[in-house]
Amino acid sequence: MKIAVVGGTGLIGSQVVKNLRAAGHEAVPHSLSTGLDIISGQGLEDAVAGADVVVNLTNSPTFDEASIEFFRTSMNNLLAAAEKGGVGHFVVLSIVGVDQVPQLDYYRAKTLQEEILTAGPVPYSIVRATQFMEFMDAVISETAEGDTVRLPRTPIQPIAAAEVAATVAEVAVGAPLNGIVNIAGPDVYALDELGRVTLTARGDGRSVVTDDSAGMFAAVPGDFLIAHGDARIAPTHYTDWLA
Repeated sequence: MKIAVVGGTGLIGSQVVKNLRAAGHEAVPHSLSTGLDIISGQGLEDAVAGADVVVNLTNSPTFDEASIEFFRTSMNNLLAAAEKGGVGHFVVLSIVGVDQVPQLDYYRAKTLQEEILTAGPVPYSIVRATQFMEFMDAVISETAEGDTVRLPRTPIQPIAAAEVAATVAEVAVGAPLNGIVNIAGPDVYALDELGRVTLTARGDGRSVVTDDSAGMFAAVPGDFLIAHGDARIAPTHYTDWLA
């Protein structure tokens, strides 16, 4: 099976390509570095030519309101090229609870991406994942000042990027779901507690102060970022991943 992995050189994409190739598929990574521009459309037709499946793992360069137009333009361009190229399955990676948090520009942008996909001409699958363990350093950095890190009590269910990539690769070679599969890590933490666990494990002497107005995730009410129902639960615990 030939699979075009758009965004195939990033954190998730590079692992998806590796997994697909190990399973005997022809996985081709595409990104700006390989000459593909999904906003201008440069290289799009060549990228999807002969592909059975397109996996879209691209991300907006910003998390503000500009991300909305990024996903609108990129999805419309990608779907048009996929339809023209006869692609039979289009896979997108999204976020658990993404449609429940309109307060965040980036989440509204990702919701729009899903809506364009589901209304589009190509059979599809959406993989929604909880927050990546690998992103915890960035979350801490966002609200760090001196010896203090301010974090809200927002519930988080971290998952290892490797397990997200494995699920994306599995879904890509299956029949289109024309629906959503949710995946999550095995443990739920309050974000402030997750910050303390992270700093302690790394011998970092900074202290975490609980502040429900701090950082991007302060805008998330309740437990919308937690997987519910029939979500797949990955096996790797955050403390084991840290170790």
